[in-house]
Amino acid sequence: MSATVGVLLAAGSSRRFGANKLLQPMADGEPMGVMAARHLLAAVSRGVAVVRPDDTELSAALSELGYRVVENPQLETGMGESLAVAVSASLDAGGWLVALADMPWIRPQTIAQVAERLEQGASIVAPIHNGERGHPVGFAIRWGERLVDLSGDRGAKQLLIDYPNDLELLPADDPGILLDVDFPEQLSETGFESISANDLLG
Repeated sequence: MSATVGVLLAAGSSRRFGANKLLQPMADGEPMGVMAARHLLAAVSRGVAVVRPDDTELSAALSELGYRVVENPQLETGMGESLAVAVSASLDAGGWLVALADMPWIRPQTIAQVAERLEQGASIVAPIHNGERGHPVGFAIRWGERLVDLSGDRGAKQLLIDYPNDLELLPADDPGILLDVDFPEQLSETGFESISANDLLG
């Protein structure tokens, strides 16, 4: 059986942040997007990252980590198109574990648990914390064709709506699954800004 591929969606505009948020240094000085990418790659053997065509610095950093980096040339079509690009670039995968590059505080252990459930036979699986579904979200190989056909800003959310009985929610004592970054002030509001990668591993 082919291995699960980690998909890192890193092609957002960072418009609300006011700068390229994925290059924002975290507590250890590591860029936000690279930290998220490292945590994802700790749970899977192979990763595909989707970036903006002009984001050469991030592309180089992700390539150095071991990701296959692909570009989404149609950024106006949103997250759905980025996910479709990633899945199209990894059609030999046994499934896909989809993560967002602006969610650096998800514990690697949580990502690994989601990946494990996917490889154990879950159709769609996502972590849940305090009653709220978070990321990353895993999709079995049966969803490949549907993922390739995605477009728009909703990403794969419509699949979760259309097939609720296929979604398995995995309890996670990890608030990081709910924390993304849209604005600079969120880095201090979360109280996570001083947390290093080593803290998350503990």
